[in-house]
Order: sequence, then structure tokens, then C-alpha cells
Amino acid sequence: MKIPIAVAGIMLAGAALVSAQAINGAGATFPYPIYGKWFEEFRQKNPSVEINYQSKGSGAGIAQLTEGTVDFGASDKPMDETQLAALKIPALHFPTVLGGVVPTYNLPGIPDLKFSSEAIAGIFLGQITKWNDPRIAKANPGVKLPATDIIVVHRADGSGTTFVFTDYLSKISPAWKSGPGSNTSIKWPAGVGQQGNEGVAGMVKQTQGAIGYVELIYALKNKMEYGSVQNAAGVYLKATLDTVTAAAAGAAKNMPADFRVSITNSPGKDAYPIASFTWLLIPTHIPDAQKRTALVNFLKWMLTDGQKNCAELGYAPLPKQVVAQELKQISKIN
Repeated sequence: MKIPIAVAGIMLAGAALVSAQAINGAGATFPYPIYGKWFEEFRQKNPSVEINYQSKGSGAGIAQLTEGTVDFGASDKPMDETQLAALKIPALHFPTVLGGVVPTYNLPGIPDLKFSSEAIAGIFLGQITKWNDPRIAKANPGVKLPATDIIVVHRADGSGTTFVFTDYLSKISPAWKSGPGSNTSIKWPAGVGQQGNEGVAGMVKQTQGAIGYVELIYALKNKMEYGSVQNAAGVYLKATLDTVTAAAAGAAKNMPADFRVSITNSPGKDAYPIASFTWLLIPTHIPDAQKRTALVNFLKWMLTDGQKNCAELGYAPLPKQVVAQELKQISKIN
């Protein structure tokens, strides 16, 4: 029977849709905007591949990878030895982009606040409770700070953003290091919890007197005020692509073979202190040959052409030395 051309076209399109290779991942919320763009652009170039990603937090991404319910995970915190040992199939860390975590606050008419190490630790420890506290005022001469309560907003879910922020706090505050410590989830001394970068950003934006920590991209996207932070050299810096890249410069020269590295509170007057890589977690063994080929091709594209999308979305691209090392690591996926 002769099939009309129009109908045949629909049938062929349907067949292509059915045969599309579905790859499922989950994890960090911070890189979700650029991951969404990458996965869509890669699909346009490779119609037979569909990458689905759930932005659920780094903790969930690691958990689902461990349980084997996703093909890959994503995290703003490198997996520790215990987490790696729990995997049925070993996983590789692939840095994808760089980002900064910023203290975002809601004080109408007061832009560009500066936060010293002492002040930012004191606020999140619950020791500084008023906005006109001398420890905040000291770094902001001439600014009329209100005598209103500080409302601390933090993540309620397991979060790589929390790890980056608390990793920084543990480096600059002995009280924080010996108290709440650093992890994707901690027992917070003060404040209220919200789900995801989106939840923290939303609550800070609608609550006068609030302060929280979010990835730079979410502060920019929501047009929120965020402060300058005192770095290891004593300089107050705002998070920008340049200052985040400067934080990674030292790490790029001495990158460990497994790419698990912390770059918070990096030395250098131009280095923003609350910066981090974010990672895709890829199993070393992928039995399904089609999925393996698709993921390998995506990684190669992401590390080269995909990096061109970083700046427009508020992310810092990977240093070239790191890209070169990662391209070599792809050969370990079998």
C-alpha cells in the first residue's frame, strides 16, 4: 500500500521520537540553568539523544547515583571517601563550570553592603542579630543601618551550595569549624530553612531584613542585592566572573587527578572567597553502549563548545588546563 508523503513524514518523526536514547540525571540546583541550556542544545544537534535532569540538590543527586536510579549525578560538593565506597560502580568527577555563592539580603535602599569574615560568621552563628550591629557597621562607614532583626535563611535540603558556604565559614571561623562544621546538611544555629536556591532566593526577596546564601546566578536572575565579602587578602570583593575565575587560578595549576578540590578562601587579592567548581558524577562503567556513547559525546561537547554559553548565564568557564585534563579522563568510561 502506498503511504501519502505527509503521513509517512509523521510516521518517521514518531519512529525517531520512540528511538531517542533517554539519559536520566539528578542533583545540584546551582548549575541547573546552564545544564538545561546544554541538554536542549545538545538534543538539537543530536535528535536521537534526550537528557533529562532533575534539579533536586547535590545530596539527592549523590543518593540517586548510589541507588542506581539515575545514569549520572551532579553535585557542588565532591563525593567523600565514604560516599565513593558506597557506589556499586565507581564514578568519575567532571568539573563543568565555576560559580560563586553570595550573601543576598533584603534591606531596601541599602545596596553594596560589605561583610567581613567576622560579621558573616557571626550572623549565621546567630551571634549577630541586628542589622546595626557594630561588627557589620565597621566595614560600612557612612551607611545608615536599621536597628531591625536579621532573619537568617538557609537551605533545608542536602545542598552543595550549603557545602561551599559552610566550607568557607569553617576556614574563616574557628567557632564555626568546631560547631556546625561543613557538609551538605548541617544543624543550623539560627534561621529558617527553604528548599533549593530558588526557595532561599524567594524567601529573602519577600522578607525585609532577611539574609541568605545563594549561587550568584540566582541573585542575578532575581535582581537581588548581594554583598561584597572579605577575602583571604583582606579585600572586599563582589562575586563576578573574573573574581570567581581568579579563585580557581591556583587550583587549576595544582588540580588533583580526581578533580576533587576546594577553592574557598583562596589566596590572592582578586580571588572571590566563596567560589567552587560544580561536578557531573559519571559512572566508569556504562553497560548500555548507546548511553555510553551519548554521554561521552555530550561530555566532549560540554567541555569544548558548551563552555561558550557560560558567561551569558552568569557562570565562569573552566580554565583551559582543567579542560585538557578532563578530556583525557573521558577515556576511563567504558
